[in-house]
Amino acid sequence: MRVLNGVADEFKFRRIADNEIEELRCCGPRELLARLDVPLWKVPAIARYMRRLKTQHMRDIPLFPGVREMLLTLARKNLTLALVSSDHEANVRRQLGAQTAALFAYFDCGASLFGKAAKFKRVTKRSAVASTETIAIGDEIRDIEAARSAGIACGLVSWGYADPSVLRSHNPDFMFESMAEITERL
Repeated sequence: MRVLNGVADEFKFRRIADNEIEELRCCGPRELLARLDVPLWKVPAIARYMRRLKTQHMRDIPLFPGVREMLLTLARKNLTLALVSSDHEANVRRQLGAQTAALFAYFDCGASLFGKAAKFKRVTKRSAVASTETIAIGDEIRDIEAARSAGIACGLVSWGYADPSVLRSHNPDFMFESMAEITERL
């Protein structure tokens, strides 16, 4: 959100006012694009630009507190961990750090705005874990949509980008309020 208006200027879409941020957290990706007057043909270039910005500012973007411990606990329970992201794999690995990244058996990164379902399907197939034993955990409406399209359960966290009440209204299979709740329920 810190850089969005600079990106808006660069790609000639509507800037947002500070008082709109909470309202925009309630939008799905298609609605967000429409409200910002972003044509679909610009989305790939904007995504590439945003990934470059993230790479430049990664040291200013910490993991949520407790992520490493939660992932380590899941790995100790012999769960197969996979990471699907819109970001580049190099960024994801750098953000996690080598020890935490090593907990993941599979990475499938670089998903387009509406491309996570295909990535979920591919990771599920590669892992040989049954789709009935698989859950995607995310923080956006598009994560719910992608998980459902891929035929896997969806869990959402209340502390990410999207407004938790909006996420709940999309009826995810699980809604997690804390890192500890993830490890307890899985």
